[in-house]
Amino acid sequence: MVHVPRPGHTTAPADSPPVIGADTESERIAQALAPRDRGNLPALSAQPLIRLDAYVAEDGSTVVNGHLLTMGGTRPPNEAILDAVAMFARTLGTPVAATVIDRSVRQVARLRVHPDGSSRTIAEEEDLPPGRERTTAEERTFPPLARVERIIQHAKREELHAAFVLAGALREHLTLRRGAEDELSLEARAIEAYIAYRRGDYSTSTGLALTVARIRCGSDLHRAVPEVARATAAWQRLQDQTQVATRGQELLHMWEKLSAEGLLREPSHRAMAQAVRSRMERGTQYPETPATAPAPAALPAAPEAVAPEDAPLAPTRRGLRRFTRLIGRSEG
Repeated sequence: MVHVPRPGHTTAPADSPPVIGADTESERIAQALAPRDRGNLPALSAQPLIRLDAYVAEDGSTVVNGHLLTMGGTRPPNEAILDAVAMFARTLGTPVAATVIDRSVRQVARLRVHPDGSSRTIAEEEDLPPGRERTTAEERTFPPLARVERIIQHAKREELHAAFVLAGALREHLTLRRGAEDELSLEARAIEAYIAYRRGDYSTSTGLALTVARIRCGSDLHRAVPEVARATAAWQRLQDQTQVATRGQELLHMWEKLSAEGLLREPSHRAMAQAVRSRMERGTQYPETPATAPAPAALPAAPEAVAPEDAPLAPTRRGLRRFTRLIGRSEG
């Protein structure tokens, strides 16, 4: 039986600062901000090149740059994020950009935070352009693979809530930046589905894995086979009959499509396809012993699409009060 940690944060004294490994990461940001040539990389006095990212999960768990913040007392996530980003700005001595995905209110916020602690939110059109240089610099400074390794380490220690929140943050930001069909975005979603399975959250795992399988079926049927198998493994654990029926119908369609293309070459895949068919015909909860979810491959670097399973996020706008601080003030 997999131990599922109780969702929440490890408590710390109310005045404790966020713990995000600031020194090392701030030094890496400073190096990345320094122009390497006379090309179109901006000078330090220009708009910030590197944009930090933050994420608030539906339960309030808060992540900045791939690190889960240790929250104390009833400190709001927005205050913790502003403190953490301001710490980077002070270290660099320059304003810092940040993108916040807040699932608790289903909104994206785009920030400018200054070394004195002041901050404001900006509109979409005011944000940094999505140039190749900025994207390359961001991901060289904060490599997605390093974040995956951190997620894996949490999972190995059975810290499954932390692993799940970090996986969700990674998937959300990669999807926002690169699109749902991008290779990194798909692999991050597969990892999140696997962690959800480990936690016993089979409904979430099925939804995430089905989205990966759905996108693969539309782009590369050969690579779709293992993804459909992973989605099936999670679906076999479902007990809600409405979900069993709706998800099962889509899975059955995927297996039939793969079979028609002659891609069910492994006996295990043919068995899973038959298991879905049998369960749908009989309407039973478990047609066979549920399969173990195969672990997703490690991350390897395309078109934009909104994954159907993702609840839409309201676009950013100016003047969001919860992310606005006056000059010289550091609330909290």
